[in-house]
Amino acid sequence: MTSSSKRKEESHLLNGGVKQSTWSKALSSNAVWEEKDEFLDVIYWLRQIIAVILGVIWVFCTLTFSCVCSARFCIINAGVLYVYFSSFQQIDEEEYGGTWELTKEGFMTSFALFLVGMLIFVETYHFCYKYRKLT
Repeated sequence: MTSSSKRKEESHLLNGGVKQSTWSKALSSNAVWEEKDEFLDVIYWLRQIIAVILGVIWVFCTLTFSCVCSARFCIINAGVLYVYFSSFQQIDEEEYGGTWELTKEGFMTSFALFLVGMLIFVETYHFCYKYRKLT
């Protein structure tokens, strides 16, 4: 019996046979994932949440977009998710296609969301600032 199947069996017994919700598993350390797609969905949506949060932070801190800003986003986004799945969840990366597959899961979508979010917040900020000056 592999270690992941032992963890699944132990988790099922500890919960009394009751299935946990996906988000409760995502927020609990060392959770057991019955389905591969379920964990990949969590990675995808956590990455989108990080993109929105970083987009808002960048707008209020720098108000400019540059290659450095883009690189910082990539490093922080990939780093946070790597720490999440390797240290917090302690999953076997090889079950999901390796570290690279987990790191790139939903990355381009989150980068696009980051750019669009920054654009919307910057334009809104400048519009409100110019409107206040005119009145």
